[in-house]
Amino acid sequence: MNDIHRAGTAARAAQPALLKAGVLQEAIFNSPYFSCIATDAQGVIQLFNVGAERMLGYQADEVINQITPAGISDPAEVISRATALSEEIGTLIAPGFDALVYKASRGIEDSYELTYVRKDGSRFPAIVSVTALRDADDAIIGYLLIGTDNTVRKHAEQERELLNRVLSDNSVELENARAQADKANRAKSEFLSSMSHELRTPLNAVLGFAQLMASDTPPPSASQQRSLDQILNGGWYLLRLINEILDLSMIESGRVAMSREAMALTEVLRDCRAMIAPQAQKRDITLSFPSLDQPFYVHADLTRVKQVVINLLSNAIKYNRTGGSVQVECKRHGDKVRLSVRDTGNGLSAEQLQQLFQPFNRLGQEAGTEEGTGIGLVVTKQLVELMGGTLGVESEVGVGTLFWIELAASSAPELQLGEHAGNMGREPSADAPLDAPRRKVLYVEDNPANLILVEQLIARRSDLGMLSAVDGHLGIALARQHQPDLILMDINLPGISGTEVLGLLRVDPLTAHIPVIALSANALPRDVRKGLDAGFLRYLTKPINVPEFMEALDTALSLTAASAKGATTP
Repeated sequence: MNDIHRAGTAARAAQPALLKAGVLQEAIFNSPYFSCIATDAQGVIQLFNVGAERMLGYQADEVINQITPAGISDPAEVISRATALSEEIGTLIAPGFDALVYKASRGIEDSYELTYVRKDGSRFPAIVSVTALRDADDAIIGYLLIGTDNTVRKHAEQERELLNRVLSDNSVELENARAQADKANRAKSEFLSSMSHELRTPLNAVLGFAQLMASDTPPPSASQQRSLDQILNGGWYLLRLINEILDLSMIESGRVAMSREAMALTEVLRDCRAMIAPQAQKRDITLSFPSLDQPFYVHADLTRVKQVVINLLSNAIKYNRTGGSVQVECKRHGDKVRLSVRDTGNGLSAEQLQQLFQPFNRLGQEAGTEEGTGIGLVVTKQLVELMGGTLGVESEVGVGTLFWIELAASSAPELQLGEHAGNMGREPSADAPLDAPRRKVLYVEDNPANLILVEQLIARRSDLGMLSAVDGHLGIALARQHQPDLILMDINLPGISGTEVLGLLRVDPLTAHIPVIALSANALPRDVRKGLDAGFLRYLTKPINVPEFMEALDTALSLTAASAKGATTP
């Protein structure tokens, strides 16, 4: 009883801190696109967001401090889950809330399919992800259950089964079946794109404001910083999970486009070393890279090669021992270039190596402290093969693991300079006088949380001022009237899309010269490619990475300054 009392006290003490998150909390709990249910340590619901109200038909005050999530779940499935867990673990688990959070309470990542029961008695399938909420002493103070409606996927599965039956009946309907399959694939792609957008939009507020709070002046207290670290770690992990699932789905559907061309592998290694160094330093891992004086050129997709290398380096650090090392080598093998990444971790057994590239198989790491989905290496291998390359692995238990990739060697690419190439590396404000007028940035965005976030980011720059517009037509009018130095543009705007706005700006002599950066939650590769092809200077995806955002601002404003200088030079 004392333990229960202490847990309850801790939960009550933690609740004000959770609720002080302000805009962060609002962004999360006012989202209508997924259910977010938080409980105390005993499972009694304490938070019930707008998405949960929409999906389940209950008002928050009807369930808060009234029931546990088991009360809105199919009773038979809860009993079945308790029985299955009891057999799996060898311990009797009561059919109720404990069955829903048992794995999460033991630090095991848990996501399952469950039927939710609405207030009116109707039912729908949901994918539920469960996370244990812990205080600074690692004691559980509650649980967070995030659910998404799985009806679309269920319907897709049913349609696929029907299609198989049609195909087996006769060949006369083959063409019609293929048409249906194409339609289903298009629907799947659109669904994935929509889900990516809808998940990234609240994540943009969560991660953006968390980054702002972490870098605020005065800095947050130690306790606040720990909470912010948990928010940021969880947010970036969720973003990584979204990206990996999208990548896997796109690969499996054959919709991954590759832009293979001659590229410098050494340049990729320089970028990856800079990106991965903080992670290695945090784990006291020594990084060893080859001398980058000798160039190595391969024929591949630059973006995908960087994704592959970052994933291999990240895994080598994540599953290494504290104080270990990661060694990177690059060698020419005939008409191939081999890049290898060697770590000093625990190594893999022969059985684990056989299962290494199975989706969602974490090789027994589920109960470990390292986050992961078992998707990353699967995506990495398939991306390498799509580029015509090979991925291999060698490992010895107790010694470490070596991953290597081989890509087709290439000659040096021809240098292609764009009209602004000479200005790309300039510091935009290095020579600007202290009393120089502030440059204007116009942000066209209909989401209030995103507007507030960017407004606060811009406010940290003494050299910038911001205008805002909530739709494309107003954005065009403000651009004509105020002649901003830079325009930030959302893509999904009411009435007229950001891409259409860009086209109108480019044909208007008053605004044609203004650089425009896309800032969108449409983050599929085809979305980025479409945006760049349309003429956006940069295409930044939400959630906003603050350093990347600031760098993009500087690059764009340097181009504006260079263009203005060129226009005034006789």
